[in-house]
Amino acid sequence: MADAHVGYGLPIGGVLATENVVIPYAVGVDIACRMKMTVLDLPLEDLERRQDRLTRSIESETRFGLGAAFKQRRAHQVMDADWSVSPVTNQLKDKAWSQLGTSGSGNHFVEFGLFTAHGPIPEPGQARELSPGTYVALLSHSGSRGTGASVCDYYSKRAFSQFAGLPRELKRLAWLSLDSQEGLEYWNAMELMGRYAAANHACIHRHIAAHLGAEVLFDLENHHNFAWKERHVIGGVERDVIVHRKGATPANAGVLGIIPGSMASPGFVVCGKGNPDSLNSASHGAGRVMSRAQANKTVQWKTVNAVLRERGVNLISAGLDEAPMVYKNIREVMAAQSDLVTILGQFDPRLVKMAPPGERAED
Repeated sequence: MADAHVGYGLPIGGVLATENVVIPYAVGVDIACRMKMTVLDLPLEDLERRQDRLTRSIESETRFGLGAAFKQRRAHQVMDADWSVSPVTNQLKDKAWSQLGTSGSGNHFVEFGLFTAHGPIPEPGQARELSPGTYVALLSHSGSRGTGASVCDYYSKRAFSQFAGLPRELKRLAWLSLDSQEGLEYWNAMELMGRYAAANHACIHRHIAAHLGAEVLFDLENHHNFAWKERHVIGGVERDVIVHRKGATPANAGVLGIIPGSMASPGFVVCGKGNPDSLNSASHGAGRVMSRAQANKTVQWKTVNAVLRERGVNLISAGLDEAPMVYKNIREVMAAQSDLVTILGQFDPRLVKMAPPGERAED
């Protein structure tokens, strides 16, 4: 993908098809990490005049940082699902419940901004559509938290043990057969983590909207770091395959998605074109140009704050490793995938919350 950068096994921004096997590290550590945007019926001037109120809604209704949890747990039907599908999810159900509705650390965020719809945008699964215009919107990015990471760790080690002879650089591409018990357990756990990650976002958006007394006018979400059972023509032959999208998102024809930039650059609502050359995929964001360690050594808050002031962004909290300059130019990334997606609207961040400085990244 246009945002690709180095990762373990499969690059972040990589798409890979396999036959009847799943590769835990080609899905990634933060299983089913996703984007969600809700357009709210708030006045545009609230983004300037009532930032304190918006800040309180974020800080009251989600939690940031490694191990972040709620003492008073959120309610969602995902906790009524069958968590015994794997020993990992069975053991960590209680922890997952305590973290339901939290945002974690790394590149995860919750932010308010201006969303401009260039034309009518139909809401997936609903009869309504969003009319052209500019609105206040809430955008979030997070995944399956510590439980998802534990699923990846447990089943990656199972895969590694089956292929002890793989060269070091290929170790994290070790796979599990979907005909095996381990492969089936992983697949079911991954699917559960997909529902759990969606529930995290649902809780965040529902509680923030309720805190503000706001009505949701439009709702859109998509996810990455996942594997899908799909049918594709590969090498001239139509095949049933497992499509792994690590830091990449589905872009089937007509499918809507969200591609974010950085805390100081726009994100985009897009419609997929169904390009078979990318296995119907698109980027999941801008992509990094700098490691976290390098960012902490070389980036200065003075420079970051100047960029934020210039862009009209108020940063509640974040680490230097998520500064705007550690990401690629999102407009160049979008131009490079014009054959994959059509841009339908633009989100411009105004109020951004990420994990405070010093948090170890979990993405």
